[in-house]
Amino acid sequence: MSSPRKNLPGTDQSPTPEPTEPAPTDPAPVHPVDESRPLGRILLFGIQHVLVMAATPISAVFLMSASLGLDPGLTVNLLSAAFVLSGVGSLIQSLGPWKFGPRLPFVMLPGGAPLILFLAIAEQHGLRTATGAVILTAAFCFVILPVFSRLLAYFPALVIGTMIVIVGVNLVKVGAVLVTGSPGSPGFADTTNLALGMATVGFTVAFYLLFTGVLRQLAVMLGLLAGTALAALLGHLDLGHAAEGGLITLPPVMPFGTPQFNLLAALPLMLYSLASMAEATGQTVVNAEAVGKEIDRRTAVPSTIRGDALTSLFGGFFGLPLMVTSGENIGIVRVTGVRSRFVTAAAGTVLIAIGFLAPVTHAISVVPSAVVGGTAMVVFAVITVLGVQMLGRADLDRHTNTFICAVALALGLLPILVPGVYAGFPPSLRILLESGVAVGAFVAAVLNILFHHIRPGVAARLVTSCTEADR
Repeated sequence: MSSPRKNLPGTDQSPTPEPTEPAPTDPAPVHPVDESRPLGRILLFGIQHVLVMAATPISAVFLMSASLGLDPGLTVNLLSAAFVLSGVGSLIQSLGPWKFGPRLPFVMLPGGAPLILFLAIAEQHGLRTATGAVILTAAFCFVILPVFSRLLAYFPALVIGTMIVIVGVNLVKVGAVLVTGSPGSPGFADTTNLALGMATVGFTVAFYLLFTGVLRQLAVMLGLLAGTALAALLGHLDLGHAAEGGLITLPPVMPFGTPQFNLLAALPLMLYSLASMAEATGQTVVNAEAVGKEIDRRTAVPSTIRGDALTSLFGGFFGLPLMVTSGENIGIVRVTGVRSRFVTAAAGTVLIAIGFLAPVTHAISVVPSAVVGGTAMVVFAVITVLGVQMLGRADLDRHTNTFICAVALALGLLPILVPGVYAGFPPSLRILLESGVAVGAFVAAVLNILFHHIRPGVAARLVTSCTEADR
């Protein structure tokens, strides 16, 4: 038997402490983009996004209907499909399943240049070929994406900031046209519409000034509702179509018949998709900037483009033009300070519900365009400011960067400020030149490469050659 241990000098007789469990560490804080909020608030903020952006699918479908002479029943079906696909795309971009969507507060919409190209193809080759062109272009985006991803290194803050400024100016013009109408059209710059647009801006400012908390975050929606109420008081709210149709609308698949695939006819749309990828790059970066989230462009930008392509692929089978990420909601996020991507996911859910509920679709469509335009101008101008902020970090004190930005802005804003400037060019070339965003991005990227990548290398080789010659 072993004897018990004796007390020896210098021996520690205190009992051996039992091992303790490590102190629990606080979980990593949730970024505001990934933060969930009470369902009621998420829905309210989501509805605010919907009210601001609803004019885009409505105007896109009505333009399709008027240009192509579609019957009212088909127009309602396309409007239903536009809302549903806008909602699906918003869910994809906001929630980011697998490699689709950057998990940022994004919404998706039809319209813009892709709609004009869709109409041009439809008028020349028929609607079945136009829908086939959308499907082909969506597939083309998947094929070309790996090549495009390798070029993202040539899109620094200088290039993207310039592009976002052009995007913002272009969108402000779109909002202004909703208020004034197109120059030369009947009723252009009607004083009542101008008053409604300016009053809506004033209401929005007043709510943002006087309210705090949630009500202040809802200032955009409250301003739009107040403008609509004023329009009703002035007798400029047409409710004649609000109660038309049944309760449920189910958008049919292939409303124009089986798509026809013609590569030559689809070429203009496929070329434009390259510009759309560049625009998606800028919007992804500025969206991340607006919500204060660090992203890896090499993964986030391709995810956005995949979301665009997938939604457009679905939309093609429902007779819609290309669906693209929208910059509209970025302005709302910045104005309200609500950064959660679950808000735009809620907006997507509301859009899907609107697409299936005919009375809601008709009710939203009666909001006067002047009121929507007044709201849109404020929201879109915020995007321009975000571009200016990004340019502020692009070291414009360097004369070279100032020169690059100036040239890109001059050429990018030209087709926006002077519509029809390229009317005398061939149609295939005019498609690209009339996209101010594409021109601005291309010029800024090329000049950035010339001045910051090629020129330093050439200068270094010249110095080396001169040194060797002196020896």
